[in-house]
Amino acid sequence: MAKFYEQITPELAAFIEQQKLFFTASAPQVGRVNVSPKGMDTFRCFEPNLVGYLDVTGSGNETAAHVTENGRLTLMFCSFVGAPLILRLYGQGRVIRPRDPDWQSWLDRFKALPGTRQIMLLSVESVQTSCGFGVPLFDYQGDRTQLVEWAERKGPDGLQAYWQAKNQTSIDRLPTYLLSDQVSDDAANGDPASEANS
Repeated sequence: MAKFYEQITPELAAFIEQQKLFFTASAPQVGRVNVSPKGMDTFRCFEPNLVGYLDVTGSGNETAAHVTENGRLTLMFCSFVGAPLILRLYGQGRVIRPRDPDWQSWLDRFKALPGTRQIMLLSVESVQTSCGFGVPLFDYQGDRTQLVEWAERKGPDGLQAYWQAKNQTSIDRLPTYLLSDQVSDDAANGDPASEANS
């Protein structure tokens, strides 16, 4: 029932564009596997083998740490309305951070959101579809507003402080390099204040 493709076809790109929710999966060489839900109109298909999403501030920063370490990243989409379908994108990820020279050129391709901290790109190596017969039907009621409101209340300085305290390492102590190419001494020494939460 599963079918593989070498790239994202126009039909699959149209399916992706209709989805309100997707999931990321990544893992370090040694440590915990991370799976995260994403939404808020943050995903873009750029080319048949290149996609990306706007990464907004969260309690952890697992994907950035894992992708920086080994590049592995899988993205999954599920149909919750209409015909059933599961779509997985496998490939190598890249983290674009605000200090990177090409940050603005990538950011311009998204609708920027309060709390934006990184952009995740995926060079797609293979695409898989499967039936999705076991996925239940759900009605989309709208995006939650709490994350945007929280980021607006924090403001730029508050977000920087939060990133410093919570987003510098993964839960397995891998560096995310969100704020610099060097991990802070506190994070490197395991200061609980710099722990990232899953």
